Amino acid sequence: MSVNAREGFLLTRDWRDGTKGLELEYWFATAAGPLQVRIGGERSVFFLAADEAERAQALLAASGAECRPLALRTFNMAPVVGVYSTSHRAARGLADRLRELGCDPLEADINPADRYLMERFIRGGARVEGALHQGVAHNPVLKPSDCRPPLAVMSFDIETAMQGIELYSIGVHALRDGVATRRVFMRGAGATADYVVTVDSERGLLLAFLDFVVAYDPDVLIGWNVINFDTWYLQRVADKYGLRLNLGREGRAVHWRELDEEGERRTARLPGRVLLDGIDLLRAAFYRFESFSLNHVAGEILGAAKLLQGGDRGEEIGRLFREDKTALAAYNLKDCELVSDIFAATSLLDFALARSAMTGLNIDRLGGSVASFDNLYLPRLHRAGFVAPNASRELLASPGGYVLDSEPGIYDHVLVLDFKSLYPSIIRTFCIDPMGLALGVSGELDADATVPGFLAARFARHGAILPALIGELWQLRDAAKAAADAPLSQAIKIIMNSFYGVLGSTGCRFFDARLASSITRRGHEILKRSRDRIEALGHRVIYGDTDSVFVWVQSATSSAEAQAAGRALQVELNRWWRQRIAEEFGLECALELEFETHYRRFLMPTVRGSDKGSKKRYAGVVEGPDGDRLVFKGLENVRTDWTRLARDFQQELYRRVFAGEPFAHYVKQQVEALRAGRCDAELVYRKRLRRPLADYARNVPPHVQAARLYEARGLNRPSRGSWVEYVITQGGAEPAAAPAAALDYQHYVDRQLQPVADGILLFVGTSFAELVDQQIDLFAL
Repeated sequence: MSVNAREGFLLTRDWRDGTKGLELEYWFATAAGPLQVRIGGERSVFFLAADEAERAQALLAASGAECRPLALRTFNMAPVVGVYSTSHRAARGLADRLRELGCDPLEADINPADRYLMERFIRGGARVEGALHQGVAHNPVLKPSDCRPPLAVMSFDIETAMQGIELYSIGVHALRDGVATRRVFMRGAGATADYVVTVDSERGLLLAFLDFVVAYDPDVLIGWNVINFDTWYLQRVADKYGLRLNLGREGRAVHWRELDEEGERRTARLPGRVLLDGIDLLRAAFYRFESFSLNHVAGEILGAAKLLQGGDRGEEIGRLFREDKTALAAYNLKDCELVSDIFAATSLLDFALARSAMTGLNIDRLGGSVASFDNLYLPRLHRAGFVAPNASRELLASPGGYVLDSEPGIYDHVLVLDFKSLYPSIIRTFCIDPMGLALGVSGELDADATVPGFLAARFARHGAILPALIGELWQLRDAAKAAADAPLSQAIKIIMNSFYGVLGSTGCRFFDARLASSITRRGHEILKRSRDRIEALGHRVIYGDTDSVFVWVQSATSSAEAQAAGRALQVELNRWWRQRIAEEFGLECALELEFETHYRRFLMPTVRGSDKGSKKRYAGVVEGPDGDRLVFKGLENVRTDWTRLARDFQQELYRRVFAGEPFAHYVKQQVEALRAGRCDAELVYRKRLRRPLADYARNVPPHVQAARLYEARGLNRPSRGSWVEYVITQGGAEPAAAPAAALDYQHYVDRQLQPVADGILLFVGTSFAELVDQQIDLFAL
């Protein structure tokens, strides 16, 4: 046994009630290998207003909990006591009984393993000081650290039969210190590749894989749909043979938690290890793809593809298992490598680590905005002398972002001026803060010591926690940008921008309509006053949305003039806002307006079937070093529920109109090609099943109609969350991979080409019907 210090990054956390108090368990990845931390003798704590504790004195005494007066107050300015229990389960039961008495136990919902870390400001990295024995530290001192040790990462993928539970092979691509290890565990003989490990049975296949996990000892396991398919499938194989799926450290089994009533979505917790799904992580990092299939994402990011493709891939996998196990092993391994390469190319693991280091949440917890806010805010709140309230039952909602009416048309030289992180800037500027609100409306402060908000809110001018926290994060993001640390910069941006959503969520313990409204309504005011100022300077605002204004520079005769006007507006508006806020509120302005984009040509469409201007939908041409670039927002070109036919048609038609090129012949040509069957591959619709198929009883949409035909056409029946690909035929919606009836070309003319064309042709004095009718008349002669 030795006494020393090691630094590591948190992988997992847990707690249990022991005979001598709470036992906390943490696993860290360190440069010297995994480190387990065990902390015993802890107590669970929640808070109670002192007058409520006095009223519930008999219950508290009978519970065996210790009550201790603390130098803390509630948001009602009442003194509190801490209620300490040696059992967290007992503490939760005590809190329930107190509620039955009409008391309001505060912060009783916080997990003790979380509280221990947050109160020490440990988020991700930690310094562990204390006695170490065989990789375990007992009751050490934990301190925050910026440690980011290299992690051993293992990508795995399974191949199975299409029906039932039958496992063919398990592929592995593992990386440690830049060295790759490749394995494919294959059931049955026949594969000749040197990375293949042959086993005799399905049971032996699973055990061989579990033995490899123990021997390799990865910190992180990754895959594609790896939780709800691969790992869950392995769990069912383990159940089939009465085995434990011991993917955690110390030979501990996977712990499952269902996320829906149908049992189609779940989480998996591995003690001592992290399990990350590539699809979920890409979405958390705000990547957007037409499809999140491994083949599509690999093509987009890597320019690579799976070794097997197409709708009959399941049958081909079965054939390879029977006839060519070497080819199956290569296919299995390639999928593992593609996942590893996607993680590397997108820095996904770095993003997950940066997010964990910012929020204090586990690496694999991708949601949890409310929990992130608690982790960051509560320890600061306690040090400021307050405890947090419970979530309010108040239902008064705050308004959303303000949208200015748009003026439809085609324009030359439109500028987009964007407020940088508007809501965080409003919070910083106007001192918006939960504790600041409690103080501001308490009557303890003079009016001149507060800042007015909305719905009669007032906020303390000094000592606010949230504005200071955002200021710290802002500086960290600027430093991350300067260091070209894109994952950290993105993680900080997501966290900062989540704060308004958290404060506006009824699930947040700090929810108060006065808080959220003081952010959004101030945003409305800023957008409208910015519009008025811009128009007073001689320009015209044709649209505005939440934090952006679209300015038509009517006087510009060239791109250079328009861009000069944009730079001048940026300088003037920032100066004007600093002056306004200083004069009207006596505050320092954190608002920052940026000249973001210059559209040389710009379309603001109408609402379909109306002459009213659209919202959140536009298109334009942006000049760049590599030539003109078409930008679409909210239109068919960027919507995956429209066909490739419509999106490609819109891209080319808009390009021609914006460039002043002839377009009538192109429109007629596309209609002719469609009717002649030359566009059949581009007629597929894709839509996700939001509910189980059985739940669609009335008004059954086309993708559900098609999904119900999958099994009859020899296709795998889609489940909730799956994408359904379908086409419209003379017989209605059918699976795209196996339609029985002829395609309904008129449907695609009326529902795909015409709406796209009329969105822009209206502004050049013609229409789709006029052009197509001319073509029909010509053929009739």
